[in-house]
Amino acid sequence: MDSKADVRKRRILQWALFPIMVITILFGYWFPILGFTVPIVMIIGIAGGFFNGRYVCGNLCPRGSFFDRPMWFISRKDGKVPEYMKSMTFRWSLFAVLMTFMVYRISLNPTDINHLGRTFWMMCTITSALGIVLALVYHPRTWCSICPVGTFGNAIGGHKNQLRIDSAKCRECGICEKACPMGLEIVRHKRYGVMSDRDCVKCSECSAVCPCRALEFESGYRKAS
Repeated sequence: MDSKADVRKRRILQWALFPIMVITILFGYWFPILGFTVPIVMIIGIAGGFFNGRYVCGNLCPRGSFFDRPMWFISRKDGKVPEYMKSMTFRWSLFAVLMTFMVYRISLNPTDINHLGRTFWMMCTITSALGIVLALVYHPRTWCSICPVGTFGNAIGGHKNQLRIDSAKCRECGICEKACPMGLEIVRHKRYGVMSDRDCVKCSECSAVCPCRALEFESGYRKAS
């Protein structure tokens, strides 16, 4: 597999995708139909989770693309996501709060298309604003560490298509970890031969920069004969 080519394609696609989020936020109040991009992306992310974990988060999500591309230039990159945010207790609690609020808002006028669209727009705007603040304070994709759709993908498919680590080739240089948009620790998984963190977004950024070609996802993994 050509990881570098995959990464180039991914980055081009992300530059094309992130404006969807920006346009939705800027104009969604006046054009509520734009708000329906939110449930569409959520459904795609949830469905994708069954097949390839958080792949959609890393490659097809407009908001994830926003944090990876334009926000990357102004975000703090030397920080780490707080440990309490990574805990599933915190993440599922946030999931419950946000989903409850969304259902409540929808229930106020469930048959009005404009009301539904503005509800989705409101959810997108509030959480994106929070995500921008978190990106400036901690790490570009901090929001993605607690995103409800990402949490769902983590739970139902985070074990699929894991990153293989060739321990014989890995020099533990840490270049892969600096490239990881989620700020995941990869090297410490070397002894197991697989990076089992369920929040991996399958972006191939790590394998593309590995100078030893020690990293590859299971979908393209070829055992030595």
